[in-house]
Amino acid sequence: MKLIRFGEAGAEKPGVIINDNYFDVSALVKDYNEDFFGSDGLDKLKAAIASADLPQVDKGVRLGPALARPSKIICVGLNYKDHAAETNAPIPSEPILFFKATSAIVGPNDDLIIPKNSKKTDWEVELAIVIGKKASYVAEENALDHIAGYVLHNDYSEREFQIERNGQWVKGKSCDTFAPIGPFIATQDEIADVHNLRLWLTVNGKTLQDGNTSNLIFNVPFMIAYISQFMTLLPGDVITTGTPAGVGLGQKPEPWYLKAGDVVELGIDGLGSSKQTVKAYSGN
Repeated sequence: MKLIRFGEAGAEKPGVIINDNYFDVSALVKDYNEDFFGSDGLDKLKAAIASADLPQVDKGVRLGPALARPSKIICVGLNYKDHAAETNAPIPSEPILFFKATSAIVGPNDDLIIPKNSKKTDWEVELAIVIGKKASYVAEENALDHIAGYVLHNDYSEREFQIERNGQWVKGKSCDTFAPIGPFIATQDEIADVHNLRLWLTVNGKTLQDGNTSNLIFNVPFMIAYISQFMTLLPGDVITTGTPAGVGLGQKPEPWYLKAGDVVELGIDGLGSSKQTVKAYSGN
């Protein structure tokens, strides 16, 4: 299945994509949240859809984040060798973990707002994992049993906040609008090989990132098993798995970053694409 959430920000309804059309499943499901994923919601929804007469939704509708706000977003840093090289960082011997505030989550095509006082807002196309079953001290061979599906994520990063302002990376990762998620969650059966997916990103039509998940340093089962040794992963939690080379920080001969008016587009095989227009912070 492909799960979407649609409607005005803060009032999204759950839906599905069937044969490239959008359908409303709000009569069957309250939302795509911890309760849904943790109570066999995917299997129940699939069974219910088979006999339901679902209202069709106009495809011009705004798509919201593909899931309701989760308990946490766990990020894996420097998980592609080429990205580690472009940032002059050593290849990690174990996954580098950090958090991204869930308040950063927005819809896949919502505007990116450059944070107040930001000078170095950067882009990162990433494959994200949505947890489907509570995971604690999971063995690697059982890790895939804990996945609900996969989703496209842009892990926006403010590099000055992240690198030059002391402390952990979370400060540069958590600004409002820094986590567009979607357009949809694809369940595992929709993806033939999660370790062979092209992922790409353009700024103003220029291709800057063009990688493949075959180049992950730590693969999907390992990441789930590893993270679950340090914290319990709850249904609906998001693990975002790192980005390939081509970020603003790594541009040659000099790094460059986003400015108001720029348009960022990105996508992953089987997970669709998203588009964010960059806006300056104006206060509210």
